Amino acid sequence: MPVQVCPFLMFAGRCEAAMNLYVSLIPDSRILEVRRYGPGEQGPEGSVMVASFALGDLTVMCSDSPVEHAFDFTPSSSLFVTCESREQLDVLAQALGEGGKVLMPLDNYGFSQRFAWVQDRFGVSWQLNLD
Repeated sequence: MPVQVCPFLMFAGRCEAAMNLYVSLIPDSRILEVRRYGPGEQGPEGSVMVASFALGDLTVMCSDSPVEHAFDFTPSSSLFVTCESREQLDVLAQALGEGGKVLMPLDNYGFSQRFAWVQDRFGVSWQLNLD
């Protein structure tokens, strides 16, 4: 089997909500697998032990950590999405920025005629670019 590399997102109890939002917004996306904690296991019963989902052609893994950590997501790691239309970019920027924060508002930044950088309500950063 060849080596496989994919991003891994660790949440604190909000993994499923994040995963569902992302696959609902990005075309050709779907949840691939979800394994949950059962009775007596390390995490709260029913929470996500490990899951994978596809955002377009990118596979992403995620989990709900049963351990409280002193760290969270940082904007220096982000998912870069190249949008097919202005409308698609605007919808993603609005939906992903809702309840989160805008790091760079939708604008022409020279390197892109339409670009936004948002951190969603789960703490994940997204760079959104018009192709």
